[in-house]
Amino acid sequence: MKAIFKYKTLYFMMLPILAYFLIFSFYPLARGLAISFQDYRLIGDRPFIGFDNYLRVLKDPVFWEVFQNTIVIGAGSFIINFFLPLILALSLNEVASAWFKKMTQMIVYLPHLFSWVVVGGMWILLLSPDTGIVNQIIQLFGGQPVGFLSSDRYARIVMILTSGWKEMGYTCIMYLAAIVNINPSLYEAASMDGASRWQKVRYVTIPMLRSTMKVVIMLNVMGILRLFDQIFVMSNGAIAKKVDVMMMYTYQKGILEFSVGPATAAGFLVILATFTLTYVTRAVIRYDEG
Repeated sequence: MKAIFKYKTLYFMMLPILAYFLIFSFYPLARGLAISFQDYRLIGDRPFIGFDNYLRVLKDPVFWEVFQNTIVIGAGSFIINFFLPLILALSLNEVASAWFKKMTQMIVYLPHLFSWVVVGGMWILLLSPDTGIVNQIIQLFGGQPVGFLSSDRYARIVMILTSGWKEMGYTCIMYLAAIVNINPSLYEAASMDGASRWQKVRYVTIPMLRSTMKVVIMLNVMGILRLFDQIFVMSNGAIAKKVDVMMMYTYQKGILEFSVGPATAAGFLVILATFTLTYVTRAVIRYDEG
């Protein structure tokens, strides 16, 4: 009790933060959970119908199609967003020129600052079959224009690669920050033992990045099922069947069809799946062991 009075000023300062989360996070979450069990209507009674909304979603073949799309695109983005930044960070760490290293970091980090409205619009123009620079280069070498964003064959690959391109700089900086904190004496000891540059990377740098790798894995895993902005911006009718994801399903059900009950139920299924996936991943990589 004395401790409470001793730090009452700090507790008082925390009240606005607590109020913010209660009003804008926990209350909407609790309200949404209640709606998922209701036959929700804009006007009139909203009777509780148990798990009917959840069963309706689970019996919907479209839901399982978007679930498959989410897993494929999310897993592909996870792999790209883990390995490409790591390779880039290890490569930049070997660069002797400080200005080149800083310039490269700034260039690869810039896409992360832009919203998917900007990035998606840019890639739509770049990949356009008529005026896109990518297809112009293909034609320059004698190839035929490719409909990257109008073909089922390329749609998922484009989504995965553009996601990796946008987020690569952010994750790369996390790796570089961890590399800077590695004790130089470890490299000196490796040099005295006659280790080559590759051996130093393999036996010193990469093992010392283990904790950062775990953080990156957890962040990427938590985002696998929450894809929305990129798909909303870059998808179109020609490729929707191959790239629509679970969050697009909730958007279509809740906003376009105004089936709020099933949309909310689908949203909570995403939350439950994300929680389960995160918990399993945390146990597999032994996140708490450092």
